[in-house]
Amino acid sequence: MKAIGIVDYLPIENANALVDFETAKPEPSGRDILVAIKAIAVNPVDVKVRAGRIGGGSTEDPPRIIGWDASGVVEAVGPDVTLFTPGDEIYYAGDITRPGCNAEYQLVDERIVGVKPKSLSFTESAALPLTTITAYESFFDRLGIDRDGGNRGETLLIIGAAGGVGSIGIQLAKLAGLVVIATASRPETTAWVKKLGADHVIDHRGDMVAEARSLGFAHIDHIAIFNDMRHWATAVELIRPQGGIVTIDATNLPMPMEGMKSKAASVHWEFMFTRAMHRTPDMIEQHKLLSWVAGEIDAGRIRTTLSEVISPINAATLREAHRQIETGMAKGKIVLFGF
Repeated sequence: MKAIGIVDYLPIENANALVDFETAKPEPSGRDILVAIKAIAVNPVDVKVRAGRIGGGSTEDPPRIIGWDASGVVEAVGPDVTLFTPGDEIYYAGDITRPGCNAEYQLVDERIVGVKPKSLSFTESAALPLTTITAYESFFDRLGIDRDGGNRGETLLIIGAAGGVGSIGIQLAKLAGLVVIATASRPETTAWVKKLGADHVIDHRGDMVAEARSLGFAHIDHIAIFNDMRHWATAVELIRPQGGIVTIDATNLPMPMEGMKSKAASVHWEFMFTRAMHRTPDMIEQHKLLSWVAGEIDAGRIRTTLSEVISPINAATLREAHRQIETGMAKGKIVLFGF
């Protein structure tokens, strides 16, 4: 089968940073399904995995296949599979400890796979899984917000709202009845988050505390940091007493906790690969949430966050997608279609 992999960890400008190669088609066992991949999306985690080891001198043999967002068709199933049959159309993010989706075929555990939205194309669907799982778990599992409206009217600040996670996060928060304050720093990203349903927009490159308070928000009930932890002090200042902050960023930056202690506020880490990495007993929750979101999409209550399609899927087009993600200026999701 065709695949794209890493041999040497190189800057994305180098033509050998990602390479085309051929490898054997895998066979499913246990609860694995074999997926014929139709479309893949690119996320910051792809860039971090590749770029994080540049200059380290390590070489992969065979080439390492990364990529954690895909849509496709079930080709075959392992003997213990109960949720899917060959021919089913699916979407999923996968498991960071296993070979990724930058290949014609991939094995993935059925418990972290969702039924593809019937109303979306493969490209529109591939834009969603990783970011959907991340936003969903951030709000409803980590912060404990009620998905079905039990926290209706409470406020949520999404820092970095125009990216992939923020784009789906705005929509999930609005479904839960929250008042969404989104951050964006450019006219095009401001327009994007408003289109997705944000109630208010403030600039994360400016004085967010002053802007929030000028809108009448002395404190905010829930805060999600979906870009980086440079905004930690701002989040601590704005969070209400006994509120919660969730972040997806791994950081070595200082995180002073005095303000959190005096407010009895909580901080939560979200990592959407945790359930698959550790084979947690509730792994199947990712199957359930992806299938629930597919139903919401088909009902017209959530839209895809796809912003650009690049074709075909090969090393050259994947390098271009990585390059765009590395600029930090992308909005929504970049998807590659068709081998």
